[in-house]
Amino acid sequence: MLDVAFGRPEAPGVLPIVQAGDPVLRASAAPYTGQLGDELPRLLEAMRRTMRAAPGVGLAAPQVGIGLALAVCEDAGMPGDDRERTPLPYRVLVNPRYEAVAEDGTPGERVAFYEGCLSVDGWQAVVARPRQVRLTGQDETGAALDEVLTGWPARIVQHETDHLRGELYLDRAESRSLTSNANLARFWSASPDPAPAAAALGFTLP
Repeated sequence: MLDVAFGRPEAPGVLPIVQAGDPVLRASAAPYTGQLGDELPRLLEAMRRTMRAAPGVGLAAPQVGIGLALAVCEDAGMPGDDRERTPLPYRVLVNPRYEAVAEDGTPGERVAFYEGCLSVDGWQAVVARPRQVRLTGQDETGAALDEVLTGWPARIVQHETDHLRGELYLDRAESRSLTSNANLARFWSASPDPAPAAAALGFTLP
């Protein structure tokens, strides 16, 4: 597990991203308990570079072939976006978990939007997810995480945490919504609202 090449000759510091069909993406990641020792900062920096180079807003360790419960995420945000795409500063998730919550602490609403994945390159599909979640776990220093995230940041941490459970977004997606990136841009890019796609492609929204 420790014999990892942190980068490719043509892109120093950037790791190959594992694609769907590789068993590592379908196995539950082992809880991180210090297995990498002093190598952890090097791996996290390589994951950060890889995420940014892709480009993406999150990357889990299984996506670079390492079955440990580690992920990184970061999003500059998009002001005014209907998906509540507020900025998510760079962070490391260690052994993360999430649960859906509402303002009063009960399970809240689900929202549906197109979602993609660096390990399902070239495709997107509509996924309904809780709008708000409570994230728990640790950061790279071992400090506890316990916070409530809303909108697109909540979707990012759900997506990355699911990777650590051996799940892909396709497991939760409306299969009839599946589209190539090119067709998403061609037909469904006018608005993030997936309702027109649902009507045309024949799937239902929550």
